[in-house]
Amino acid sequence: MVTRLEEEAAQSTTALGPMVGLVREDFAGAIALLLRETANDPQRTMRHAQAMGEDMVKIMTGQSDLAPDPKDKRFRDPAWQYNPFLRAGAQYYLAVQKGVSNWLADLELDAIERDRANFISQIIIDALAPTNTLWGNPTAQKRLVDSGGMSLIKGLKNAYNDMVHNKGMVSQVDKRPFKIGGNVATSKGSVVLRTEMMELIQYAPTTDEVYEIPQLTIPPQINKMYINDLSPEKSVVKYQLDNGIQTFVISWKNPTKDQGTWGMADYVASCREAMEAVAKITGSSKVNVSAGCSGGQTAAVLASKLAADGSELLGTLTLMVCVLHPQQGDIEAGSLMTDNGLSLAKKRAAKGGIIKGDDLSRGFAWLRPNDLIWNYVINNYLLGDDPPAFDVLFWNSDATNLSATLMGDFLTLFETLAFTRKGEVEIADHMLDLSKVDADLFILGGVTDHITPWRATYRSTRLFGSGDVTYVLSQSGHMQAILNPPGNPKAKYYVRKDGGKLPATAEEWLEKAEETQGSWWPFWIDWVQERSGSKKVAPKKLGAKGFEPIDPAPGQYVLEQA
Repeated sequence: MVTRLEEEAAQSTTALGPMVGLVREDFAGAIALLLRETANDPQRTMRHAQAMGEDMVKIMTGQSDLAPDPKDKRFRDPAWQYNPFLRAGAQYYLAVQKGVSNWLADLELDAIERDRANFISQIIIDALAPTNTLWGNPTAQKRLVDSGGMSLIKGLKNAYNDMVHNKGMVSQVDKRPFKIGGNVATSKGSVVLRTEMMELIQYAPTTDEVYEIPQLTIPPQINKMYINDLSPEKSVVKYQLDNGIQTFVISWKNPTKDQGTWGMADYVASCREAMEAVAKITGSSKVNVSAGCSGGQTAAVLASKLAADGSELLGTLTLMVCVLHPQQGDIEAGSLMTDNGLSLAKKRAAKGGIIKGDDLSRGFAWLRPNDLIWNYVINNYLLGDDPPAFDVLFWNSDATNLSATLMGDFLTLFETLAFTRKGEVEIADHMLDLSKVDADLFILGGVTDHITPWRATYRSTRLFGSGDVTYVLSQSGHMQAILNPPGNPKAKYYVRKDGGKLPATAEEWLEKAEETQGSWWPFWIDWVQERSGSKKVAPKKLGAKGFEPIDPAPGQYVLEQA
């Protein structure tokens, strides 16, 4: 069984697997665990092998009723149902999947070991799906015949291009139609402050009047800021501007090896510098802050630091798809992280100075290999199609590096569960204590979020001080939970409208949460406006004395490649 130290590390690093990478030693250790359990009880193994053999006999004799899940899009081609050879092939695969699942359920494992076993076995089984091969994919075979072999040639060309130009990772998006500042990130604005670490962008008002208290967005350090301004239809920036909010966004510089010493203290200091600049530019004594994912963790440390210093600069705080209190089981990938693996990851990061953006992308992709890897293998290589030209995927593929020191600080936050311990852990030159933060909070989760599960985001409602806390659950995954603008007929969200203090658990909250059709953006913007002071005449020019406009939005740092 795992040691207590391993268990604590796994419980507190569930959201960090993609960030630090799944080190090969821990991956190999999970395989060794399965082999050990196989050897420890051969009778159990034989029992499950016999059950699988019985399924195989039923398949061979045409008596099997195994069938793919109707929601499994890999087997949607009618050939899987009507072609007896293909139907049998799918059933053999499903029999293996069923047998392994039953075997794992019968193993004597603790919760962490079970998560490791399930995660590893699912990766292997997904890789073995017949749909991932030309001979086992009827859609690809039809395309090959219909195209006179050209689909195969195009697929090989796509594979070659990925090997040469995409560092061996299957392409998820056709980047050619997009240009940052051209048809992506088009809201008008200017860089009004540039430092070694960040650019501060002020966006031009689109209304005659604006609210007194401005809004500053702190983006994640592992993604670029223009997720907030993808297109006019999906732009959080534009939506804020159109509703009278004075809007500012930080754009982080993409760190190189020489900047691998940038840590949480440096990023928090930069956020504070940006807040002070926003206050001087707008003449406001307070600044509302919104942040998502790792940017949300940074914003939480910033809020604690401001409270510790007695600063009243922070207005409200919006945290989107952000985990501050992780627990074992939030995501299975987190269970692979052990003390040994974390130590090795830190050493490798320190040696390289940075975690490369491409490595981060791979880590996130392997959390959902069917959707983020094999889906594109089939589309790009077997069918010979180009990947889709989709702006969200374009942004997602625009990788950024992560400094080794900041990664170490993120690990410290999660290993120690620092956000849950009042004044016991030092980070960013102070003792972290969220209970001293009295700002009103708006916290967002996503129903199908596989990176920051919504129940984990809900735990943040219990960590802060006496401010009013609102929790909203968006009917989407990680990024789509945020990019959920009005106009989407399928959009909906959940919120409790009965007032009062939020319950202790996510399950209790969900019992009385009301389903609301449409985007959560109008609900949020009303919440922000209520806490943004009075209205005043919109400024005619951007910037102020000492903060003169430098470059047009989205600035220069966003153009730098990893």
